[in-house]
Amino acid sequence: MCGIVGISAETNVAAEIYDSLLMLQHRGQDAAGMVVCDLDGKLKSRKSMGYVRDVFQQNHMEKLIGSYGIGHVRYPTAGGTGKEFAQPMYVNSPYGISIAHNGNLTNAKELANQLFHAEMRHLNTDSDSEVLLKLFAYELYKTNFKSLKNKHVFTALKSVFSQCDGGYAVVMLISGVGIVAFRDPHGIRPLVLGQSKSSYMLASESAALNALGYKFLYDVKPGEAIILDQNGKVSKRQCIKRNTHSPCPVSYTHLRAHDT
Repeated sequence: MCGIVGISAETNVAAEIYDSLLMLQHRGQDAAGMVVCDLDGKLKSRKSMGYVRDVFQQNHMEKLIGSYGIGHVRYPTAGGTGKEFAQPMYVNSPYGISIAHNGNLTNAKELANQLFHAEMRHLNTDSDSEVLLKLFAYELYKTNFKSLKNKHVFTALKSVFSQCDGGYAVVMLISGVGIVAFRDPHGIRPLVLGQSKSSYMLASESAALNALGYKFLYDVKPGEAIILDQNGKVSKRQCIKRNTHSPCPVSYTHLRAHDT
């Protein structure tokens, strides 16, 4: 059970991501991290082992300048322990993509073998989060876009959904594009969307929304994908048919306990 957050705003989002990760700290104490992107498409990141308050010091926060970004607190359920497993994870092509992932892919080994042998994609860890990141990057590349548009992202995600088994909630940052979020077709892992004026926030729990003054809009639907572009526009699509709703009992308890 990890905690994830993504925020798109008109001002610097690092402080809000930090505060959100503090609210989600109970979901993971092994490692913490965030990545933000400015309007020039430049990424700034920080991640390490330990609690949120220890990972992010004043000198780190001063360098994390960007109007949209994602964050993660990790509880190790798949893969090993160590800084290389801290998230967000990053791949530089296409565009530059970072991922913050909560969940488990039950067919991660099969996907990893496919990526390595058929697609010649190098994997640096045995983390299913890296598998998911590299799979999306490859499927996005296959759309053969000349200028990346939302339809290319949704097409890539439709293919990702069709290949991945398990429960997962994901926020990704694509440099120069915005934040992409999606949830597994069974709705096993939680993900909520909130709004504060022209800013939008995605998080594992509505408690993080409430703490930062965001109005809860709705639970991201199973099999749904959302794009928060860098200009503040929200786009969404049902990428795969919703299956029987089967939320994780532990995650659901945490999610709803903060709403009462």
